Amino acid sequence: MDIKTASALHRLRLVSGPEAVSFLVLLLCSVLKRTTEFNAVPLMGAVHGFLFLLYVVFWLDAWKNAKWDVKTGVLYFVLSVVPLGGFYADRKLKRAADDAVIASRARREGTVDA
Repeated sequence: MDIKTASALHRLRLVSGPEAVSFLVLLLCSVLKRTTEFNAVPLMGAVHGFLFLLYVVFWLDAWKNAKWDVKTGVLYFVLSVVPLGGFYADRKLKRAADDAVIASRARREGTVDA
C-alpha cells in the first residue's frame, strides 16, 4: 500500500466515526423536537451535513486511490447512510490497513512472497 492510499483510507476512517455519531445525535434531536420543546435539529443537521459531505469526499478519494471494485465502493457508501454504519466502516478500514501493513512488512523482510 502506497502512502497516498494509506492517507486516503486514514482520512476516511477519521471522519467515519464522527459522521456516525452526528447521525445518531441528529436522530435523537429529531425525536426530542417532536416530544419536547427542545429543537437542535437545525444545528445538528448542519453539523451532520458537513460531516457527511466530508465522508463522501474522502470516500471518493479512498475509492480512487485504493482501487476498490464497485461492490466495495458501494458498501462503504451504504455504511455512511445506515445508523451505526460508520463504526462498522471504521473497523473494516482499520482491519484492511493493518493487513496491508503486515503484508508490506512481510514482503520487505522476504518472509512471504505476498
